[in-house]
Amino acid sequence: MCNLYSITAAREAMLRMFRVGHNRAAAFAPMQAIFPGHVAPVVRLADDGERELTSMSWGFVLLQDGRAPKRVTNTRDDKIQSRFWRPSFERRRCLVPASSFCEPHDGRKPATWHWFELTGEDPRPLFAFAGIWLRWRGPVKKDGPAVDLDVYSFMTTEPNAATQSINHERSPVLLTKPDEFDAWLGTDVAVAQALVRPIAGDRLRIVQEGFEKMDLLGIVAAPAFSAQPKLL
Repeated sequence: MCNLYSITAAREAMLRMFRVGHNRAAAFAPMQAIFPGHVAPVVRLADDGERELTSMSWGFVLLQDGRAPKRVTNTRDDKIQSRFWRPSFERRRCLVPASSFCEPHDGRKPATWHWFELTGEDPRPLFAFAGIWLRWRGPVKKDGPAVDLDVYSFMTTEPNAATQSINHERSPVLLTKPDEFDAWLGTDVAVAQALVRPIAGDRLRIVQEGFEKMDLLGIVAAPAFSAQPKLL
């Protein structure tokens, strides 16, 4: 289960890779650490069918009787037909730009944290999580006011050869090529469903690991995406 990732690529690189026009993209700063409830960049189709880079809050909101709402950040492929996920998967798919993601070793205490990136000549090559989004209208805190908020989650599937020794259950669905971006944002649900699969194990490598997930990147504070405040 991925509950921490980073996006360190420059804005221009993101616009080129995901084919978003400058007038369709909000400003943002690189983010070394994105946690549930943080606001981060997401690529989706606007009402006119053009791509836009906008800001959303990470995690669908699950109401719980007598308790604070829960932020659900990962969408399991074996749960996609549930009423909670299915409408968004069929009608509101998006791309979640990322440079790396972090997973805890699920068999060790205290946990050791591992940062994964794509293999390649450049450090931290840009990719996208296969995401879905929703306009949430309701509270995000216990007894809090109702808010209008665009939220996102991203798909997880079976682990591959690179991640299975760290997390035996799940691994994020990664998209890396223009035709995959087109298919995921397209209207054909069956074509999108075919992309929900593990990436080849040799496409990932561990770049950092240790006991403190934040210290691995030398993080003091995670910069906020400029368009909206963080919701924790």
